[in-house]
Amino acid sequence: MQQFIELLTTFPALFVVMVAIFSLMIGSFLNVVIYRLPKMMENDWQQEYQAYFNADTAAAPARFNLAVPRSACPACNAPVQARDNVPVLSWLLLKGKCRSCSAPISARYPVVEALTALLSAVVAWKLGFGLAAAVIIFTTWGLIALTFIDIDKMLLPDQLTLPLLWLALLFSLSDSAFVNPAQAIVGAAAGYLSLWSVYWLFKLLTGKEGMGYGDFKLLAVFGALLGAAQLPLIILLSSLVGAVVGITLLSVQGKDKATPIPFGPYIAAAGWIALLWGEQLTNAYLRYLGL
Repeated sequence: MQQFIELLTTFPALFVVMVAIFSLMIGSFLNVVIYRLPKMMENDWQQEYQAYFNADTAAAPARFNLAVPRSACPACNAPVQARDNVPVLSWLLLKGKCRSCSAPISARYPVVEALTALLSAVVAWKLGFGLAAAVIIFTTWGLIALTFIDIDKMLLPDQLTLPLLWLALLFSLSDSAFVNPAQAIVGAAAGYLSLWSVYWLFKLLTGKEGMGYGDFKLLAVFGALLGAAQLPLIILLSSLVGAVVGITLLSVQGKDKATPIPFGPYIAAAGWIALLWGEQLTNAYLRYLGL
């Protein structure tokens, strides 16, 4: 094992390639999480309701989790064979169609797999072999799942945000952390409270909810990883990108400006950039201001 670690440390390119290949497989699993986790949450809510209001007549629900039932084509229910579950490659060989019924298979599946491999490889290249790379790669996987769930359901599940927050806080105890434990705790609190304050101010002024509590927790994750000092950069980047992309999408789709759009993907993207290049971006901005 020691020789293997030394090999990865000595040859960074090998580490990057191995991370990319492994992350392709993780991307396939993330597709399952993105599709099934919201449905699992909905099933749990329905079961709780039935257990409380209709305890005598509630039927036992069918098992549905990340492992059961087996993945199948939504059009014909044919089980997905192992040969058809190779990340990216299977989709290309099948030309984006089900082997059994030729129903189209969404291009999102290979996109998520390729994106997971690419972003993870970038982290491995930037940080090199070590605990920091492992933590940020794992965080990257969580951010990808959160991004696509938020796009689909306008939801950032606690099942993903809270483990990432605890991971970030525990990581601060290590010598590889970007900030010390005190800075991580303050950063997590500042990240949560900053958007929490905006939420309540907006609600008091308009009577509407401008964002969800999942956004607070997601920003708290980055506060715990980077400290409070990087939060303004993340908020600025996410707000600018969110405004531009949101207005563009609403214009293209012809929807009303009151149409809600998910903010989580923009926080995730801005936070991920800050994890890798936050200090450089901040310094460049200060130099631009002449400070």
